[in-house]
Amino acid sequence: LTGLCPLAAPSPTSSIHVYTQREVYGTVGSHVTLSCSFWSSEWISEDISITWHFQAEGSRDSISIFHYAKGQPYIDDVGSFKERMEWVGNPRRKDGSIVIHNLDYTDNGTFTCDVKNPP
Repeated sequence: LTGLCPLAAPSPTSSIHVYTQREVYGTVGSHVTLSCSFWSSEWISEDISITWHFQAEGSRDSISIFHYAKGQPYIDDVGSFKERMEWVGNPRRKDGSIVIHNLDYTDNGTFTCDVKNPP
């Protein structure tokens, strides 16, 4: 698992800064925590959303594997991460982290955490 990319989602009146680890390593069959913390100059909105994307190594396509919105986590239930992902984040604590269990060679790639905090 390599290349976690931090993102920032600016708006006209405020910004949110997202922090992740640059690289995370794991062994096949084990688990890893993909950390995603954020800071906003504004109060954390009830409409905050957190989305994790995955781009497999060698692929140009990125897929959404997790989404948090309206206080509910929505975990990919059809793709390669089905039944292997766990939401461990807490937006009130500015945490959007996930855990991937039972790692496989096909999990190698780039994971991106995107946080939006609308006014």
